[in-house]
Amino acid sequence: MNDEALRMAVVRTAREMSALGLSRGTSGNVSTRIGDRMLVTPSALAYEKTDAGDIVLVDLDGRVVEGERQPTTEWPLHAAIYRARPDVGAVVHAHAVFCTTLSTLRRDIPPFHYMVALAGGDTIRCAPYAGFGTTELAASAVAALEGRHACLLANHGMVALGASTDAALELAQEVETLAELYWRALQVGEPALLTAEEVAEAQERFAQRARPGDSG
Repeated sequence: MNDEALRMAVVRTAREMSALGLSRGTSGNVSTRIGDRMLVTPSALAYEKTDAGDIVLVDLDGRVVEGERQPTTEWPLHAAIYRARPDVGAVVHAHAVFCTTLSTLRRDIPPFHYMVALAGGDTIRCAPYAGFGTTELAASAVAALEGRHACLLANHGMVALGASTDAALELAQEVETLAELYWRALQVGEPALLTAEEVAEAQERFAQRARPGDSG
């Protein structure tokens, strides 16, 4: 994609994130990698009012390269992920209700359902708490994302990664669904968990699929 197309992809994803209820108001943020820089949503601007010209081009040290607005306060989180993960093309950070609920309990999402494997492992980890917009939060998230494509952020929300903004948003939706299912199961008791072998089998089958996210 060219610069304009990437900007529009960020806007479209941010608006859809909001429309899906994954984040409300100005909470949550979206970015995409562009070379050794990133295009990120601006701070304190409702997504329905955001257009391509509001997206901010920032280097991975947080310097604004192009844009009239300030980048999201969570730019250190996005930058740290891009520095640590050359395989990642986009990041979605959301305050989705069920993910955030579990994050206040500081619970990982265990392998209670085979779709947990879609996030890259046998759990979706919950990163330890750190203040929003801090380098400590960024480091905490990067550690929780090792070998994973998504994680919860304690007392905060969730992060999902992808090759594109569409892929990251698709995974964010799936993780929120898993968080809701797990929360509902916990109202009855502790759910039965899949074995490591069963999770590995699911991962292998996901790897063979043409379009991640379509569980059939």
